[in-house]
Amino acid sequence: MEEKLAFVEGAEQPLSMHPKKFALWLFIVSVVMIFAGMTSAYIVRQSEGNWLEFDLPNVFWYSSAIIVLSSISLHWAYLSARKDDFNTLKIGLIITTILGLGFLIGQWYSWVALVAQDVYFVGNPAGSFMYVFTGLHGIHLVSGVIFLIIVLISALRNKIHSQNLSQLDMCVTYWHFLGGLWLYLFMFLLLNH
Repeated sequence: MEEKLAFVEGAEQPLSMHPKKFALWLFIVSVVMIFAGMTSAYIVRQSEGNWLEFDLPNVFWYSSAIIVLSSISLHWAYLSARKDDFNTLKIGLIITTILGLGFLIGQWYSWVALVAQDVYFVGNPAGSFMYVFTGLHGIHLVSGVIFLIIVLISALRNKIHSQNLSQLDMCVTYWHFLGGLWLYLFMFLLLNH
């Protein structure tokens, strides 16, 4: 009996993660797989020919700057929460939310620019891929903005502070992932367009 207790006492403790964080990481991995598959399909389909050549909308450059600025402002909010600087936390979250909405507006204008070039969702796979990439990323960004709003409401109620960062930490992880995903897509399109 003593040997069994010694074995149990000397056992390594398993790594633990909050179940919601684990679910978030599973979701992120699934999104990565979706976009990896889509970018692979883009390359394969492009090599088959019948590929419409068009310029990427200039608004993509502005959208990229906006998403980078939003990640910076959210990180600023996170650092403020760790210091219990509630006013700066709220300001950072508000700025990030506004920039997230600005990014979504930029994505809409990218579609307007595509239509102005006679690039539509149907008609040629090049245009279809462009709309699917930006639309699917936009849907994920809408969920990110909703998450930001939920975290902002928690911050306005002073529920986020140095001792309670899990909700903000998850939001930061997801938002930085969305920003990185956009930069990947934009660079992919620049290099393969």
